[in-house]
Amino acid sequence: MSMLLGGFDIGGTKCAAVLGIAEGGRVDILAKRGFPTPPTPAEAIRQFGEALGELLSKHTETGPLQAIGISCGGPLDSRRGLVLSPPNLPGWDGIDVVTPLRERFGVPVALQNDANACALAEWRWGAGQGVANMVFLTFGTGMGAGLILNGSLYAGITDMAGEAGHMRLENDGPVGYGKAGSFEGFCSGGGIARLGRAMAERRIREGGTTAICPDAAGLEGITAKAVFDAANDGDALALEVVGIVGRKLGRGLALLIDLLNPERIVIGSIYARQEALLRPIVMEELAREALPLSLAACEIVPSGLGEHVGDAASLSVALYALG
Repeated sequence: MSMLLGGFDIGGTKCAAVLGIAEGGRVDILAKRGFPTPPTPAEAIRQFGEALGELLSKHTETGPLQAIGISCGGPLDSRRGLVLSPPNLPGWDGIDVVTPLRERFGVPVALQNDANACALAEWRWGAGQGVANMVFLTFGTGMGAGLILNGSLYAGITDMAGEAGHMRLENDGPVGYGKAGSFEGFCSGGGIARLGRAMAERRIREGGTTAICPDAAGLEGITAKAVFDAANDGDALALEVVGIVGRKLGRGLALLIDLLNPERIVIGSIYARQEALLRPIVMEELAREALPLSLAACEIVPSGLGEHVGDAASLSVALYALG
């Protein structure tokens, strides 16, 4: 049975309305409309309603809308449908995003944080299909986790389960999630850029060179992509940075494997793009750090939805709203 689903992705700089059809183990994106995040929550909800209404008017042959899902950075209260002051959404203080959309479209509406939404998408339609215990790691701008345990999404008592990026892996290191040496500090786009910048600056100060950046003037422009591009070209310092990132990723995964004993860990964004470089380092660290029996039962795989996981995420929350 096919179901027409609507999705609303709320980001700090941009939002998107998505329309898709879910059938069996797949989802097809019919249409998408993005727009810059408006200055007020009310305006964002209004623009989403208009955008989704317009998308629906162009796809009348697909049947009636079944549900709407909303994906947004936390903290939030999924049970009450409230967005609770995310750091990248100033002014979104206790905003009810569910009720206005339910009243406008007359269908079930659900809200989940973005990591949970991506976990649901991978579980239903991506690399997590067929398992009952799965961890999804974002490994992009930040490091968040979505947990599927015993065949259900696990969000915790205050919707804060899966904040893996806040775990401290070292007493010092790049800052991520407000904490030096955290999992997010070592394993996120911003964290990798900061680590690469610090190591490149030291190399240049000592009179050496690195393909990460040509000279001191380029230090501030270093990105995670620049680090991985240089590493793929064989630059020694970039490979050293990637080695640190891979070992910390392995250590973080070992904690999750020992604690949760999942069947599969699905990793998005940076890992999905750089698996060839990272996987050997990660697996070597896992062999040292994780319980052998638990590690043997767990697959480590890249996102099956790839760069489309964000589009599918809010639609997976819509499917979740239907129970």
